[in-house]
Amino acid sequence: MGLSVQLTVVIFILVLVSTHHPTAGGGHDPLLVLDGYEDDGIRLKCFSERLFSDVQLLWTDGRGHNVTGTPLTTGTTAANTGSSIILKPGSGNSMTCKIIDKLLKTSTESSVVIAENNKTTTRERSAQKDIQKEIDQLNNELAEEQDRYRKEKEDMSSKIEKVQNELEFRRAQRNAVNITLDENCKHPSLIIKEKTRVKSSTQEEIPPKAMVVATEGFSEKQHYWEVEVGDKSEWELGVVCEEIRNTLRSKTMNTFPEGNLFSLRFSQGEYSSTGGEGVRNCKPCSVVGVFLNKELGTLSFFDAEEKCLLQALSFEFSGNLYPFFSPGADGKWLGVRPAHTLNTSPSLSHPSTGPGGDE
Repeated sequence: MGLSVQLTVVIFILVLVSTHHPTAGGGHDPLLVLDGYEDDGIRLKCFSERLFSDVQLLWTDGRGHNVTGTPLTTGTTAANTGSSIILKPGSGNSMTCKIIDKLLKTSTESSVVIAENNKTTTRERSAQKDIQKEIDQLNNELAEEQDRYRKEKEDMSSKIEKVQNELEFRRAQRNAVNITLDENCKHPSLIIKEKTRVKSSTQEEIPPKAMVVATEGFSEKQHYWEVEVGDKSEWELGVVCEEIRNTLRSKTMNTFPEGNLFSLRFSQGEYSSTGGEGVRNCKPCSVVGVFLNKELGTLSFFDAEEKCLLQALSFEFSGNLYPFFSPGADGKWLGVRPAHTLNTSPSLSHPSTGPGGDE
């Protein structure tokens, strides 16, 4: 129940009009208005048709004590007499508004008696607290629902991303090709075994970066290969242009030549790609899938065991690109997996013409 309704039930108004020296055309008795609950009390307003210049307005409480009110106007240019006060709990249950004619020494007054003022304001405060408690509870429930929805949305987005990554990985993997390491195209500090495994013969990095290039070069279509890096502390994989390959093969380079090289590097527990570009937060992996898509001009790197993308690079290059492998200086082997050992998903693969066959 609203405050105005509650006050209607408990408020009784007693109007007393002085008959001493009535003045013709003196106006009506003061109009008392209950303006609502405010500041733990009840706001009372008193209005008169008489002007401030003609009369004086006084407030008196139930004990006969004068109370100072706040002057106000009705918003008219005539500046009619008006005042307001707040009747608070403990200040009595009655209040009188008196209009005194300054010239004729006559007065009219109106009084209000509020039954159980303390109980009214207490009930109002209690009701407000209950309402605020319900509002707080609803806000908490709304926040919990929003948090639950956000988590469900994040979980669903994560699942969708995982499925998309795996689908992308499976599509890349069905383009598997055999890669062999070129004994005639390697840094002197590297040791090659069975044309598929390589490691450094020294524990110190020798500039330029020690790498071996594959025999196979690719100028078109799509090609995928996997590299076992195990628990090596450092490695670098990618592709180089034919110019870099030929320079390495000639054994004449004193500095690493400028040219087209696109790679993913792992060192000190972190990934980085060509140009020093950082890679999203990924855990170390033991098998890296490399997918060269010459049709789209992209080179992608996957965690082959988690079937998720590590990094994708874009390039503009029309010539041959050769896989290269840099095992670092930790003395551990880095190996290329044969294409026939790669597991493909029948549900996602089309019949191929053989290992590394194109669609």
